[in-house]
Amino acid sequence: MDTALKNRITSIDFLRGTIMIIMALDHVRDYLYQGSFFYDPLDLTQTSGILFFTRWITHFCAPIFMLLAGTSAFLTGQRKTKKELSAFLVKRGLWLIFLELVVVNFGWNFNITFPMFFFVTIWALGAGMIILAALIHLPKKYILLICLLFIAGHNLLDGVHVEGNTMEGFGWSLLHDQRFFTWQGKSFLVGYPIVPLMAIMPLGYCLGEWYRKGYNAVTRQKNLMLLGSGCLLLFVLLRFINVYGDPVPWTTQSNSFYTFLSFLKVNKYPPSLLYLLLTLGAAFLFLGLTEKSKGAIVRIVSVYGRVPMFYYLIHIYIIHLLAIITSAFIPGQDWQVWILEKPIWFSPNLKGYGFSLPIAYLIWIGIVAGLYPLCKWYDRYKQTHKEKWWLSYL
Repeated sequence: MDTALKNRITSIDFLRGTIMIIMALDHVRDYLYQGSFFYDPLDLTQTSGILFFTRWITHFCAPIFMLLAGTSAFLTGQRKTKKELSAFLVKRGLWLIFLELVVVNFGWNFNITFPMFFFVTIWALGAGMIILAALIHLPKKYILLICLLFIAGHNLLDGVHVEGNTMEGFGWSLLHDQRFFTWQGKSFLVGYPIVPLMAIMPLGYCLGEWYRKGYNAVTRQKNLMLLGSGCLLLFVLLRFINVYGDPVPWTTQSNSFYTFLSFLKVNKYPPSLLYLLLTLGAAFLFLGLTEKSKGAIVRIVSVYGRVPMFYYLIHIYIIHLLAIITSAFIPGQDWQVWILEKPIWFSPNLKGYGFSLPIAYLIWIGIVAGLYPLCKWYDRYKQTHKEKWWLSYL
């Protein structure tokens, strides 16, 4: 086995790979499931159980990705000075914001005029890195305190809004209010405000202490299990009380199953306290439970986890291209509707496109499997060309 791979922490790669695979399901559903253009899959008045969970399971992806990015930053920092790590995080953060606004946005829209700009996952990741670059110079106990204050307290801001299509409104939206803006024919969607996501990456950085070389693996596993269990128990307690932690309380539905779905339906934009307790709690448990996991599945899934940005960029283009190709061969459909002028969810001309949910699942499996050889090649290339500085940016 390659020495670099031997020194990597398998459970982190395995978790990251798992969420990258799940993430692709959400994007396939967006572009290739026919129901995506009619209603929100989390709308309890219209959804089914399988469709609800198809969307809901992907809620775990963004916060866990950011958490692990912080842990990776800590591990990278073991080979750098704080000044070097800080400079690297700023440069990579700016690079990721550029990728979001140019490469990723074009992948979503395939429109060279760039009618839309989405501030979503990669933007938040880049902004988080820039903030982390400043925070790493503080003692870790203060970093942790800041993280907990933002995560636990940010829902106090749920009632604060800056109305209007203004720069002030846009600025507040970037901080804590998902909004849609239009200026001079261009659309701007702030999907991921940086509060509280800005606290997730530093939290992952603090988590990195448990992965420091020489740290007892049994103690780490015990800590992760206790932390994960505590987060989930707190989630259940706060959600049951229904007073604080999410802007939308759960309600009694037409039957017990849909009431359960209402209980699980926590706010993602911006991520509420309950959303983060649920998703990060599950991440801590996963890391604890897979501490010593081995086998073919772990090896295969971990490949995706070692090349997450490479996989992310490519899979968006492949999914969008598949939507175009399938429309080109289906009678009565026009592939040109996929050169998007509006966000895909607001495009009425897409109604009637796409496939059934089982077919969408098969397409998802096919895309993930098809990307494996390419991801494995790139992973091997990264491991054997560590002298190439630019590889750390992709």
